[in-house]
Amino acid sequence: MRWFWFVAAACMAQEAQPTVVNPGGEGKAPSDAIVLFDGSNVDEWVHKDKRPAEWTVSDGVLVCKSGTGDILTKRAFGSAQIHLEFSTPSMPEAKGQAKGNSGVYLQGRYEVQVLDSFENPTYANGSAAAVYGQHPPLVNASRPPGQWQSYDFVFRAPRCDAEGKLRRPATLTLFHNGVLVQDHVSITKNTPGSEETSPCEPGPLLLQDHFHPEVKDTLLRFRNIWVRPLR
Repeated sequence: MRWFWFVAAACMAQEAQPTVVNPGGEGKAPSDAIVLFDGSNVDEWVHKDKRPAEWTVSDGVLVCKSGTGDILTKRAFGSAQIHLEFSTPSMPEAKGQAKGNSGVYLQGRYEVQVLDSFENPTYANGSAAAVYGQHPPLVNASRPPGQWQSYDFVFRAPRCDAEGKLRRPATLTLFHNGVLVQDHVSITKNTPGSEETSPCEPGPLLLQDHFHPEVKDTLLRFRNIWVRPLR
């Protein structure tokens, strides 16, 4: 028996150990994450025409300046774990898709819907946490407008061969406020209106400015955005 434990201990000593990562905490990213917004500035973000992001920072929060356009990261990402928090505005007179509408585009191509879906029915694959137009969420885990909510993504980028042919579509697992809402679903096409870029290439994280002229003064807010690239 002593010989067995000696051999086991020797094997364990030779085995590569997991990298140590400080997991962070509320409002703080893991130590190996790329922080895209920490409440201080929008240096990591631009508009599609490459001008500096015009969205504002107020009290540590990123506020959508409606009418200025979408913002996207300067960096491009492949497979990644992504975290962000958002708060939809109170719009009691609005309904359906006009109520706090925005979106998070993975690689600039695949939209996960942001919407005030609290007691606000709409078409299922356009509700909050839907892969827009493809996969409704498993459940509606939305909080009331004005409260902070979280999205935690595990995104696997499309896989292509050496000739650039798609061999495996992108997949997504998503937790909305800690609740599993997308369970390793395949994303088979770009969201309409997204950039027509090759699925074989990495792409940015994009936050949508969904401009509604009749409700232009409402404020959609984001905070605590970070990415952990995955092999």
